[in-house]
Amino acid sequence: MSFLDHPTPIMFFTGKGGVGKTSTSCAAAVRFARTGKRVLLVSTDPASNLEEVFDARIGTEPTPLPSVPGLFALNVDPEAAAEAYREKLIGPYRDLLPETAISAMEEQMAGACTVEIAAFNEFARLIGDPKSIEEFDHVLFDTAPTGHTLRLLSLPSAWTGFIETSSAGTSCVGPLQGLIEQAELYSAAVGTLSNGEQTTLVLVSRPERSAFDEAARTAQEFIELDIKNQELVINGVFEATDRTDGVAVALEARGTDALAAMPEVLAGLKRIEIPLRPKQVVGVDSLGNFFDSSTGEVPQLDAGTVKVLSSGAHVSGWETFDGLIDRLDCSEGVIMTMGKGGVGKTTVAASIARELAARGRNVVLTTTDPAAHVAEAVGDAPANLSVERIDPVAEVEKYRAEVIETTGKNLDADGLALLEEDLASPCTEEIAVFRAFAATVDKAKDRVVVMDTAPTGHTILLLDAAQSFHKEVSRQAKSVPESVLNLLERLRDPDFTKILLCTLPEATPVHEAGQLQTDLRRAQIEPFAWVVNQSLATVPVTDPVLVSRKAQEERYLREVKDDLARDLAVIAELRLASAAQQAAVRLTA
Repeated sequence: MSFLDHPTPIMFFTGKGGVGKTSTSCAAAVRFARTGKRVLLVSTDPASNLEEVFDARIGTEPTPLPSVPGLFALNVDPEAAAEAYREKLIGPYRDLLPETAISAMEEQMAGACTVEIAAFNEFARLIGDPKSIEEFDHVLFDTAPTGHTLRLLSLPSAWTGFIETSSAGTSCVGPLQGLIEQAELYSAAVGTLSNGEQTTLVLVSRPERSAFDEAARTAQEFIELDIKNQELVINGVFEATDRTDGVAVALEARGTDALAAMPEVLAGLKRIEIPLRPKQVVGVDSLGNFFDSSTGEVPQLDAGTVKVLSSGAHVSGWETFDGLIDRLDCSEGVIMTMGKGGVGKTTVAASIARELAARGRNVVLTTTDPAAHVAEAVGDAPANLSVERIDPVAEVEKYRAEVIETTGKNLDADGLALLEEDLASPCTEEIAVFRAFAATVDKAKDRVVVMDTAPTGHTILLLDAAQSFHKEVSRQAKSVPESVLNLLERLRDPDFTKILLCTLPEATPVHEAGQLQTDLRRAQIEPFAWVVNQSLATVPVTDPVLVSRKAQEERYLREVKDDLARDLAVIAELRLASAAQQAAVRLTA
């Protein structure tokens, strides 16, 4: 029996961008409402498309959806919530501190952790105060809080008054006075999450190794927090119907292999497998059929459209991967791939490094891939290509030791526990890794350095603030290494550093990449190009499901080309896969 048959009052749907957690949560909400239950669907996803899915205007208060009696939806705007949270905490200091100090505080609180804690205010309000949801039988959240946020909110030290006089009076979410004020509400929310009779955590993934790795890390994090009532939805399981379509057969094999090698922590969960749909899950009818085991009706396309879509002809206006390599070809400098998990930035970085090395360039490939798959992606590397893996765990531990020795030296046990959790934040990991990247960039004076997973604009601005204002707003480490200080100017030099924003031809990955671009522009960095990976646009396909999905891609490719990207390269599905797969399907792009 799955969560569909025995739903708890509260359900969280979590997974990396683009795996289908919004479709899954919406479909579950429709299913429960159709059984006569009153259901509230809450999205805290910055790239939320609830309005598109239901074709209805959805506000920041429970909004009834006329198409589904008993179903209400609510859109939390995380950015607006974060801005209100920042202003509440920083506002009282505006007339007391210099403008430079205020700017540094604002940048400190501009990161993902602050956005998440602001969104958690809404979680807490809904699940920590029973009166706020007593009129609903079920409350479903699209996007769950991370393990870091929950660990932070579980620490008794976060609620005590010691921070009033402690040098650790701030955290990755800013001044902790904001947490103290809602201590009781947050504590109740955290307790509800760990109550298996009340709450289910639904992990949503795709049948891909990177997606499974991400889901497994999330599952383990929540198990350690005693949130063990977990289930798994595997979305997009593909079975080729046209066995003459080499791409379809290869995609099926990739999914089958990933399922066979699924991490143990996921393999033991109750799971539901959802077949790859030929079209977007939009509208109540498609949501109502989402959990069916059949693929569903394939849209009928006219013969002329099918002929065009079945061909592998180059699409006008979009650069190929080989064309992108031509423009990246140089003797020195830095190339960075950025993007949300699962869009293929590691594979793109490895492929760029391999191609430039094949052209005789001296190349260093640096990655922070925790699964260490980069060597496999590179294959048989030539002598002029070296691979260096930065271990995030080791870098954070080194950085942590430095901070504990300085900032944590005079803290009591509670203060030290809070500081250690602060150092476990995503922001801290990025800064620690960034410091290691800085040493590698020094090598780009006479060679090409390709970096998988670049620092975000927020990290760059945070380090810039630390460089200029650390005497006024010291937090964590007391100084910034010289290598990092020199790196900031290089990152802003478009002749030296080329940023590639990697995405997939789908709604959520495209919108998340757009947010990354905005983040970079705040740091005065303009991306060199966008890379849309795993596209069917230039691939010859005949399988009906793939032909249909290829037709839908054009919308997102056009959005990137016309509205977001200065330059756009499209990489064919499986173009950067293993040599064996490429040979098997004989792709050209």
